[in-house]
Amino acid sequence: MAEHRSMQRAALLDAARSLLSEGGTEALTFPALAERTGLARSSVYEYFRSRAAVVEELCEADFPVWAAEVEAAMDAAEGPEAKAEAYVRRQLELVGDRRHRAVVAISASELDAGAREKIRAAHGALVGMIVDVLREMGHAQPRLAAMMLQGVVDAAVRRIELGAEEPAVVADAAVRMALRGVQG
Repeated sequence: MAEHRSMQRAALLDAARSLLSEGGTEALTFPALAERTGLARSSVYEYFRSRAAVVEELCEADFPVWAAEVEAAMDAAEGPEAKAEAYVRRQLELVGDRRHRAVVAISASELDAGAREKIRAAHGALVGMIVDVLREMGHAQPRLAAMMLQGVVDAAVRRIELGAEEPAVVADAAVRMALRGVQG
């Protein structure tokens, strides 16, 4: 029984990722989750009390995986500049990933305080990965620089999502901005 519930919960989360990826937060409804998983709508409520609860669980499941991929790319890089570049590039490479698309959709939505706090904490952990690298690069305020660098990454994500430029062009521009500022 426990294994069945675990499989159903995983199926609901997978359906939620797909719905968020395809249609944003408006698409994440309990009737849509029920339809995607073949469960009765009332059964969805047995697993999640609200849409925010689905979002919170997605954050708990997906942010660590995403962060681990960024961290692994940074660990594979040699030297602080290469690590900073890996931090930017790996996040931008993940833009097409369903988990990332779901996180972007989640971040744009109106959520309850608990879900927003989990997202903030997860983003804080992601930003925390780059602080020591920026300190090693000589930044006097590495935490501030890390927050600003993440702002560059977030802006690049939005450009990629818009499809206005090729993702590689956006990634190259974001890396230049990260490493050389507006000097290009």
